[in-house]
Amino acid sequence: MSSLSSFFPSKLLSSMHPRDRQSDPLSRLRFALETMPGSRKYVFTPATRAEILSELYDSFWGPYAHLFLPNSNSSLPLHATLSEVQASSSSNKDPLVLPGRPCGHIFKKGESCFRCKDCAIDDSCVLCSRCFEATDHVDHNVSFFIAQQSGGCCDCGDAEAWRMSIHCPYHPPSAEVSEYLSSFAAHTLQATPRAAPKVIFGGDIPAVKDYPHRNIVPPDLRDTMNRTVAYALDFVLDTLDYSPDETVVPTNEDDLRMQPSGDPMLRDTFCVVVWNDDKHSFEELVKLLCDLTYRSREEVTEIVNRIDDQGREVVDMNTNVTRLLDMAHNIAQIDLGVTIRRAFDTFRERVAAVIIEWLLDLTRSLLGSDTLILREIIASELLSPRKNYSLLTQQDVTKDLMDVNDPSRLDWMFIYHTRLWKSTRLNLKEIYVSLLTLSHEHKLAVASHFANVYNRIIDAYLLVDREAETSIKYFALQLFTVPSVALYIVRQHNLVSRLLSVITAFFTNQIQDKRIIFPPNSNAEIDVDTFPFKSKRFMPVFSDLRYLCHNEPVQQLIAHNREFLTQFSKTCQIFMCVNPNKRAAPSHVEYETDAWISVFNVTLSLSRVIKVYGEAYSRATVAELVGAITTVMHHILMVTAVVDDQRDVTRFPPVLFHEVIFGGTTYHIVDFDVMEGYVSFHHSLQWLLAELFKNIDLLGEDSLQEVGLTTLREVCLRNASERAILTIIDYPLRVLAMIAQIRTGLWVRNGFAIRGQLLHYRDVMLRELCYDQDLFILQTALIVLDPNTVIVSILDRFQLLGYFSGATWHPSYDGAHLLSMVEEMLYILITILSETASATRMPLPSAIRREIVHALAVGPCTFTDLTKRVAERMVDDVCFERVLKEVATFKAPESTADSGTYELKDEMFEEVNPFFYHYTRNKREDVDIVLRNRLKKKTGVEDPVIVPKPLNITSGPFSTLASAFESEVLVQLIFYGIYNILVLTDATGSAPTSAEAVLDQLVHLTTLAVVERPHVFSSLAVYKLYEEEKNLLDILCTLEHHDMYATHKARVGWVLTQIALYETEVQLRRRVIDPSVGDAGDANDAKKRAAKARQEAIMRQMKAQQASFADNFDDLDDDEDEETGENQEESISYGTCIVCQEELNTSKAFGSLGFVQPSRLLRRQPDGNYFYLNDALAVSDSLDRVTEPIDTTFPPSDAAGRDARARDRGNFDGFPSQYTRFGLHASICSHMMHLECFTVYSSSIRQRHRAQATRNHPENIIRKEYICPLCKSLGNVLLPVAISSAPTELNAVPFPDWTRAAGINILKSKPDPVLESLQFRSGTGEFVFWSAQDPAYQSCIRNSDQNDSMEVHKMVDSLMFVAKNVSQQTRHLRDRSEPEPGERGSGIYLPEELVGYTVACLEVAQRGFGTPGLSVADCVTESQNHMIRGLVACLTKLVALNFKGRPDEGRDAVRQAVVKRLLPEWSRTSLTSFAYPLLLRDPFTILVETAAVAPDMLRHVLVLTYYACLARTVIGLIYVLNKTRSYHTTSIPQRSHQAIFGDVRMFFMSVVRHSPVFEQAAEMAFQAFGVARIEKLLYAFTLPFLRRAAILCRAMLPNAFPTTSGPGDTCEYQRLLAMLEIPPLSDLPNQDTLQNALSGWCAHYGHSHAALQLNCGVVLDYPIIYRIARLPMILDNLYLDQEKIMTCAKCNTVPHDAAICLICGTTCCMQSHCCMDYENRGRGECNMHTRECAGPIGIFFLVKRCSLLYLYGNDGSFSQSPYLDVHGEVDVSMR
Repeated sequence: MSSLSSFFPSKLLSSMHPRDRQSDPLSRLRFALETMPGSRKYVFTPATRAEILSELYDSFWGPYAHLFLPNSNSSLPLHATLSEVQASSSSNKDPLVLPGRPCGHIFKKGESCFRCKDCAIDDSCVLCSRCFEATDHVDHNVSFFIAQQSGGCCDCGDAEAWRMSIHCPYHPPSAEVSEYLSSFAAHTLQATPRAAPKVIFGGDIPAVKDYPHRNIVPPDLRDTMNRTVAYALDFVLDTLDYSPDETVVPTNEDDLRMQPSGDPMLRDTFCVVVWNDDKHSFEELVKLLCDLTYRSREEVTEIVNRIDDQGREVVDMNTNVTRLLDMAHNIAQIDLGVTIRRAFDTFRERVAAVIIEWLLDLTRSLLGSDTLILREIIASELLSPRKNYSLLTQQDVTKDLMDVNDPSRLDWMFIYHTRLWKSTRLNLKEIYVSLLTLSHEHKLAVASHFANVYNRIIDAYLLVDREAETSIKYFALQLFTVPSVALYIVRQHNLVSRLLSVITAFFTNQIQDKRIIFPPNSNAEIDVDTFPFKSKRFMPVFSDLRYLCHNEPVQQLIAHNREFLTQFSKTCQIFMCVNPNKRAAPSHVEYETDAWISVFNVTLSLSRVIKVYGEAYSRATVAELVGAITTVMHHILMVTAVVDDQRDVTRFPPVLFHEVIFGGTTYHIVDFDVMEGYVSFHHSLQWLLAELFKNIDLLGEDSLQEVGLTTLREVCLRNASERAILTIIDYPLRVLAMIAQIRTGLWVRNGFAIRGQLLHYRDVMLRELCYDQDLFILQTALIVLDPNTVIVSILDRFQLLGYFSGATWHPSYDGAHLLSMVEEMLYILITILSETASATRMPLPSAIRREIVHALAVGPCTFTDLTKRVAERMVDDVCFERVLKEVATFKAPESTADSGTYELKDEMFEEVNPFFYHYTRNKREDVDIVLRNRLKKKTGVEDPVIVPKPLNITSGPFSTLASAFESEVLVQLIFYGIYNILVLTDATGSAPTSAEAVLDQLVHLTTLAVVERPHVFSSLAVYKLYEEEKNLLDILCTLEHHDMYATHKARVGWVLTQIALYETEVQLRRRVIDPSVGDAGDANDAKKRAAKARQEAIMRQMKAQQASFADNFDDLDDDEDEETGENQEESISYGTCIVCQEELNTSKAFGSLGFVQPSRLLRRQPDGNYFYLNDALAVSDSLDRVTEPIDTTFPPSDAAGRDARARDRGNFDGFPSQYTRFGLHASICSHMMHLECFTVYSSSIRQRHRAQATRNHPENIIRKEYICPLCKSLGNVLLPVAISSAPTELNAVPFPDWTRAAGINILKSKPDPVLESLQFRSGTGEFVFWSAQDPAYQSCIRNSDQNDSMEVHKMVDSLMFVAKNVSQQTRHLRDRSEPEPGERGSGIYLPEELVGYTVACLEVAQRGFGTPGLSVADCVTESQNHMIRGLVACLTKLVALNFKGRPDEGRDAVRQAVVKRLLPEWSRTSLTSFAYPLLLRDPFTILVETAAVAPDMLRHVLVLTYYACLARTVIGLIYVLNKTRSYHTTSIPQRSHQAIFGDVRMFFMSVVRHSPVFEQAAEMAFQAFGVARIEKLLYAFTLPFLRRAAILCRAMLPNAFPTTSGPGDTCEYQRLLAMLEIPPLSDLPNQDTLQNALSGWCAHYGHSHAALQLNCGVVLDYPIIYRIARLPMILDNLYLDQEKIMTCAKCNTVPHDAAICLICGTTCCMQSHCCMDYENRGRGECNMHTRECAGPIGIFFLVKRCSLLYLYGNDGSFSQSPYLDVHGEVDVSMR
């Protein structure tokens, strides 16, 4: 104690006496926490955490532990928390329903959250899965997402979160709550804001009212709880007083020791702490720390895991300061966060983290049945001022909060948030969220303190915080989106004004000492090249402002208080005309800066707030709106027109006016040259003014009379002149002229930067924020000013005054540029004259309808494509999808590879305007074609006219817009627009560039004028004279009959017809037809007819010459055919080589490109599991028919019910990988190549690999892989094409005679020692030369026959190389007995594990598919049959290589050996010992062997192997049935296949009668399962053999086994027996030969060791249709029970990025370091699982990414997800 007396107060020392400590738990807690760093030697362990928790709990509840702990326990278990203990002992009953109480469920990381756009008031309102499932959201726009971190909460039950009651049964609404919120909003709106904001303290908040579960709390318990929480909070704050805001490493030891520290002894023990980030990989950090700390990889891995989980970790602690500094600097060099602190401070910070964890635990805990009181206590203490509990060296921290009024502990916690790390930050955020759900008063209190220090929070977020994603700034979303809270903090804390000041100061770079200066200097200038614009964090600040202002009560404040708009206008003012552009004329810009990107991001974020401000004024009075318009215009003029010394002339050049004479009238307009001056895309004040003008319901004549005005013109001109208005509109006009010049190509020397700005400005998602606003400002000018003046200003800015006065030459624009500029200008003019959305304040649903109609008029598209064509604000609106259903028809996808599309309903085309202002020229032309074709089909008119609809603006300030069509300037513009094109066309003889588009616009403009103002416009068209004393009528008449512009004839004719209704002169002019014009027309027609006649004559002459040449050529061919006729008959072509394109025939060796790979596709029947036995009992009688029609309805029907049934099987109903069978799977791509070409191609692959050594090539040359040059399929072998000189005929001798003759031939034959040496010594009857690792193979292949013209041995060698490599690596996967490596016969047995396995895979793939009248053999493709023949040819060649010198190449010897193996009387002779029972071998393998050496006896061997299969299946079934309980299996009432199997019981007993063990087991099986079920199983398990035999026999002898036709209801088994001519088992009593054979096989098996016990040695193949794992139909059902269904077995956690194996259903961690195999080159768990599950092939569903992952040989690729959203599209990464 003496060592502590120097810095512990004597009062505390006295309280730390052991006797006192027993009576005062808080003093004991203080003593423990204050002395713990030294007593623990600064080493923090799990035991330390347990001790801290124990002390905290003991101090917290004192002698009342029994009130907290279940079952009257007196203490908590070690390392446990209170909430965990309470949760484990609770009965998990649903909490009682309390009206008005919110749900408040806090989401954990990875938990599913639901959002209903129809119900929620904004996107921040979400539901937990429990509340979502309990509420009705049918036909609503619902989305779900996964919580990326903990901290958010369910908003169910919150009256301010929903548009309407969602009727949750757990959280019903309360009328009292609604009334309270209404009265609160009214009171706050009317209350006078205080000069200094007042925060709400804990003592000001009453206890939660009307809570029925209150427990009586003893006063001393409440006191000790309050004091313990208070002390705990102060301990945290006292500790954080000394923590740094940033991770900065001191440069030297002196600086290190000068760091602030709470250590009173200032000991030189320091810690290096590494902080988490998202820039460095796990492996990178592990390697770095291994090098620096000299620790083992396992230790460092644990440290790095803690860094990732917690956010930071101590990596070293000692007194060697030099070494620690060196280590820290090395870590900091890679930009990884690292700090060096005294060990005392670091230890206390870890204690503080445990305290925060403890506080979080209290928020989750109860006191008896009271769930609120503990949170109320925490809230009370957090909202109270700090107390001086600290024993540390006192540090003056008050200066940190000098600008904060009455700081509470919560204020300090908010400010110190940046000093914490990930886990503690998230824990604190969860604590804060839990307090918000207590009551509305608590929510207001927390919000008031958040607003109190908001400036400091923003400072830290923008300038200091290195972990922005966990910043407390994002807590604003929980507060600012609540209407009543937003109103309170805006009204009482002036938060909008402060936010605008922060934005102003930040972007004018008023930053000092990591703090944004407040209040800012209003005269500071903006610089786009400074740090603020390069920062990526400013957007959430604008979002906060938008969240606040979007709330209805705040909208009311903005509308009724001028100061909100005034300050906002000043903020917009600093961004006016920022980053101006000047055309680079003489040379290209030297350096293209990307500052424009940041500027666009800033101003577009600001423009979203402008949108909100403009909407607020829909709630204003007329006087308030008029005042707002005046205010904004004043600010625009102050910044653009007022001249002062500080003015930036590049942004705001002096405003000059000049006189312009146009059409004989003088106009005074702004003088500015866009090609010479600076032009900026950004003028936020004009955008704000445009938003104010959109409130047209308040600007109509009737409304304006309230303030003594009549028109919008008077509103604008009452405090400003016409010149001022022209100045205001000129800035948007400059931009429009500039983008026209950019699109025309006049700004190309400005580089990509100017093009990028244009693309952003007119981008679909952003145009309504800027481009559309500029157009609307011009449209408004048409009703505020004289339309003639406005149009002349437009022409002047586009530099087209001369062109529309008759001059076709331009000093700045060449011919192509000139007409392009005309086109762009006309597009602007048409838009402002005809666009009515803003002019009529079109309701948002109508605007959305219009956008969707015009987007789909181009053609059907997916929902995603549609959203790219419509503005973001509209897509996000709640009515978007409802409107879409009204106007479009949804076409559901036909498969997962397809996408759903929306097609516009036919009647909606009536609403399409081909000149819709969001159309590009190309889209306009496409839509025009669509509409014309539709009208043509509907009316029958060959060239229909699309008449534009009237503007129909009947009220409001824009009701006079149509009067602009009475403008004389407009008529002159149309006249010269058409006249100049006609003059240019006649002068050059061809249409100028863009002439068609310009004429199309001019004719449309004329049509609009005729529709809107027919009388006045018709008069002007007739009486207003221009060039050559012509009027517009003359030009239109000329255009009507112009040959080169006939496409406009119908429309021009319609216009003239309409003008004729008002002006009779039209008829006179249209009737006068110049005769010379008619003659010229006839002459032209005559020329065309003559040219066509000449062309036809030339074509006839060429046709005659071709026929003559063909006849002569045929004669030559006939002569050559006579000479080479014999050769042609002998040469058979097999196609062409895909490399050299030469014919493939016997003159040169060739083969098929194939791929042989290891596989575990084939499945064994799992024993002891009734699920799989029931599947076999339920299997269809015919696997070659579609058994289960695929449900392609979209969305799928009864998805929820099907998901519930699928969950019953567990593990996604995947097939267990331990029951798979290993083998080699062969496939071909059907392309063929010469052997020589293949050799050359292989060498080119090796050269490519050497040349591109760093590339991850698709093929592996070590594995002899290649890519097919044509189809890009992977391959590794070249298979021979079986070419036989004569077709093989089946042996026609009857089966009994053949058996007898075979036996006699064996008797006559002499012993063959060579053959005996080539058979397995184990007596299986297998042949050593068909083994993949046969050591004699190499000598045989070296001495191969040189007369092999097709060089089959080389192709066999490519196959044997692959088989040997795989065989050497997979011995552990093969369950058959085989010789040891090095002995003959070792390795994979090719007839069984290559050919048999491949045929079996083909058969499995055909299950469940087929066509009536065809068998399974008919469904196998011809290329697959080629492959089977090629594989069998390789087996035949291997026989020949081992029997050199024999005329038959050894086939007869092997043939006899096969017969000996099958016939029992030869099985146990002295000469050839077959000690291995035939029934332990796969009968299909013997059939393959027969196909290789004696295909002629396939039919007879097929009969024997089928009956061997029957007997073998009996043995396997008895084994399976005796391990399965019968009462779980499906019952079958009666037998269905008696005609096939006869007496099943007798057959079973005959097979097992030689083994007493099996005989008894068979009796028990029949007693338990009955004959009907056993017969069905025998059918199911033997049918695959017949199917495989049919495939093999058809491939080998295509004509010998034709498909037999039978009755339509005949089962597949009977059809195959008839096709293969096999006598059914029911006919066995009549088959003596077969009876003898069966008797011998069964006796041999019965007396073998395999039958001595019930371990039969026979494993049955899985007989039903294979399926992958069954994922739920509804994706979000995966998240309902994550812990149960998606837990990784390796790390025993729910993966952050889960991957579900679609073969076995196992859940793996995707790209996660936790389950990585570092001993195997750092392979991830998916790759490692693939090796254990399906061999080299893996297929996974990536849950979070919503996509498929395919793996092969450590490489992989992603594919489309099987899940589609409601629009029939894949939602990649669930965005």
